[in-house]
Amino acid sequence: MNFCEKTYSVPAAAGPVPAILDTDTYNEIDDQFALVYALLSPESIELRGVTAAPFFNGRSTSAADGMEKSYQEIVRIVDIMGFAGKVPVFRGATLFLPGRSVPVRSDAVDFIIAEAKRARSRGEKLFVMSIGAITNLASALLIAPDIAGDIVSVWLGGHDHFHADNREFNLFEDVPAAQVVTDSAAPHVRIPCCHVASILATTTEELEKELADCGEPGEYLFTIFRDYVKEHKCEKKVIWDISAVSYLTNPRATKWEIIPRERLEDDSSWSFPATECRMLIARNIDRDALFADLFGRLRAHVSTVC
Repeated sequence: MNFCEKTYSVPAAAGPVPAILDTDTYNEIDDQFALVYALLSPESIELRGVTAAPFFNGRSTSAADGMEKSYQEIVRIVDIMGFAGKVPVFRGATLFLPGRSVPVRSDAVDFIIAEAKRARSRGEKLFVMSIGAITNLASALLIAPDIAGDIVSVWLGGHDHFHADNREFNLFEDVPAAQVVTDSAAPHVRIPCCHVASILATTTEELEKELADCGEPGEYLFTIFRDYVKEHKCEKKVIWDISAVSYLTNPRATKWEIIPRERLEDDSSWSFPATECRMLIARNIDRDALFADLFGRLRAHVSTVC
């Protein structure tokens, strides 16, 4: 798969592919579900590591604080799942890109570059699943542009083309980073938020039932979900981020479309320049199939380790 290839496809079921999960894990509570999903999918994901992405909102005092809280949350989830010492975790950028040509160096960026080159040496592609601001991947591409042919970017970011605006959190936090990635020579897969990943809503009642027999991991996921909806006084919460992981774990549960490569303008709108270059975009997700897959994997994992 290369930048101007006219045919994109979902991954073949020939075995696990090397991948990194880049996540702002403490931003809400859906990244935790996505991390669990990735950890429990060894037949399709060779999870090389997890990198912490920056975020800045009411749950952090700065982008650096958001990254550090995410790093600590990743470590907590990896430990609860029993993967401590098996899956490395790296701190990412402490600020968003100052400009489209200015990378932010970090341990996460160095790791992405090293793993991309390792994949190249093995004749493979490294899949970078980004479920937050895409700062770390953009920085890696700026520092080492030669890795563009060695990775596949899978990003949950931006809205559907038909949405009234594109003010989506992952995209809007670091527009220059999103521009770097979408303009790069790296193959690109995008899952829009509104009208696509937004179907992945669940409730306290559903999770209480589905996670009841899932041990400490299930109890933790249920608790953070329950506390979140109580704090925000809502009945449902979208677990957005499992959509990006599902590109590798359960790609047939999503309807994909090959489209001309998008360009992100400075005002955050999408444009489509005349080009033969293509990308893959998610159009429709089978909500029940993804949740059933996640819950089933979690129950099987807990029964195995108990």
